[in-house]
Amino acid sequence: MHIFATVRNSPTAHEVQLRTGAVAQTLPVAAKATGRGSSINGGEFLMLALATCYCNDLFREAARLGVPLTAAEVEASADFPGVGLAATNIRYRVRVESSASEADVARLVRETDAVAEVHNTLRAGVPVELAAG
Repeated sequence: MHIFATVRNSPTAHEVQLRTGAVAQTLPVAAKATGRGSSINGGEFLMLALATCYCNDLFREAARLGVPLTAAEVEASADFPGVGLAATNIRYRVRVESSASEADVARLVRETDAVAEVHNTLRAGVPVELAAG
C-alpha cells in the first residue's frame, strides 16, 4: 500500500489531500491566521498519526483475536525541544471498553503495540529523504 500526502498553501488557499492506493480524499485543515502554512503543526499531526494508527490497529487486532471491543481512546504526546530537534518523550496511552477479561484486553493492547505500523516506523528510525524537484 502506497500512501501519499500533499499540502498546498498560497495566499488564497490551503488544501490537504491524502491518497492510499487509489483512494483519495481531502482533509479540512485551516490555514494559519497569517495565511502562511497549516493551523495544525507537524508535531500535532505526528501525534495524531500515532493515535490514529494505534486506534485503527486496535480494532483490526480485536477482530483478529476475537476480543469484543466497544470503544477505545488513544492519546499520544511528545516533547519538541526546539527548532530542528527531534521529538523526545514520545508516549501513548490507550483506554479500552470491552466485555473481555483483563488478560484478553492486556494481550490485545500488547499485540497491537507490536504491529502498529506508524509506531514501528518511528522505532526503526527509518531514513527520510528530500526528493529532487
